[in-house]
Amino acid sequence: MAELATTFVLNNFAVMAHFRAESGGEQVLSLLERAGKGEILLAMSLINVGEVVYLVSREWGREQARTLLDDLRTLPISFYDATEERILAAAWLKAEFPVSYADAFVAALAKELGATLVTGDPEIRRLEDTIPLLWLAD
Repeated sequence: MAELATTFVLNNFAVMAHFRAESGGEQVLSLLERAGKGEILLAMSLINVGEVVYLVSREWGREQARTLLDDLRTLPISFYDATEERILAAAWLKAEFPVSYADAFVAALAKELGATLVTGDPEIRRLEDTIPLLWLAD
C-alpha cells in the first residue's frame, strides 16, 4: 500500500468551524471527504479533543458535547494519545512560544507527523515558521 502523500492535524478551531458550519468549515469538510477516500490522513491530539468537548459543554451543555464527541469519533480522523514524549514535546514548544498548552500539543503532533496544521486561530500564527499551516478562510 502506498503511503499517504499528505497529513493534516486538526485543532479545536478547525473542528469547531466544521461542526458550527462557520467560515472555514467548508475547507474542513473537504479534508474530511478526502480522508474518507484515503487520499490524506487527518490527525488530532486527544488533548484537543478534550478541548472541543469542554468548549461545546460550556456553550451548549454536556449532552450536546457527548453527541458531538460521538459524531467526532465517526469521522475519518486518527486520534493520538498524550504520551510522555508528546507531553514533553508540547512542553518544549510552550516554553519557546507564547501559545496555549493545548495549542502546543497540536503543534507538537504536527511536527512529529511532518504534517500541516489546520487552523484559523490567530495565536497559532506565532508558529508559522516552525510548522506548515493551512489557514482556514475568514
